[in-house]
Amino acid sequence: MQTRVFTAPKVPAVFLMFWVVKLLTTGIGETASDYLGTISIPLAAVIGVGGFGTALYLQLKSSTYHPVRYWITVLGVALFGTMIADGPHVALGTPYWFDSIVYLALLCGLLTWWQRSEGTISVHSITTARRERFYWGVVLLTFGLGTAVGDATAIDFGLGFTWSILLFAVLIVVPLGLWKLGLNVTVAFWSSYVLTRPLGASVADWLGKDTHDGGVGWGIGPVTLIGLLLFAVLVAYLALTHSDVDHAATHARESTPQPRANSLP
Repeated sequence: MQTRVFTAPKVPAVFLMFWVVKLLTTGIGETASDYLGTISIPLAAVIGVGGFGTALYLQLKSSTYHPVRYWITVLGVALFGTMIADGPHVALGTPYWFDSIVYLALLCGLLTWWQRSEGTISVHSITTARRERFYWGVVLLTFGLGTAVGDATAIDFGLGFTWSILLFAVLIVVPLGLWKLGLNVTVAFWSSYVLTRPLGASVADWLGKDTHDGGVGWGIGPVTLIGLLLFAVLVAYLALTHSDVDHAATHARESTPQPRANSLP
């Protein structure tokens, strides 16, 4: 059995808008999960698992990149990723710092498997179904890790939301600086990708939580709604302009002789 090969990468080009929308999804995932939990835990589970599963199925079934389908899948991962990060803490009582170590180990393991299997973990290489499955597995683990790390700094280490925001705002530019100094671009990308989660979630928690919990007090419901409206506007813009299509990767692929598709294990 052979894996499907796509004519172009099934991920968007990485530029400023990519990071803006990614940060929005992290914040929405955090507050939406909390908001749904206040209404009904079973409802939150159905929406989180069902929404994630449906969006991922449609994304994997397609053969081309489309911003609406892609970013809704990321949003589904954001919601589900929050739940799997909070689940062990709530059900087992494990501290968030411990959960962070577990997710870091799982993420490193999956990235190593992907690298050894495909020879690359670059997001510009998502041109086969097998690589895309690796990609979404890694994305899910980055959300779980980022959520646990953000909660660890704010709760376990007592920094609160404000200091957590400042911490991750500084940390997220470190990979960029190291890349300028020679760090591998793929390593820099995935490092920044992980850090968007605790940064976006910390901002969302700060805006949504009550003042006695260290927040601004807007409410998690309104913050979720505002985030969804901004998300819809930005994704609609990308869908209309096609400004996030990775033309460079597509051109490079079209101008290079392609090997036959790898056989699935």
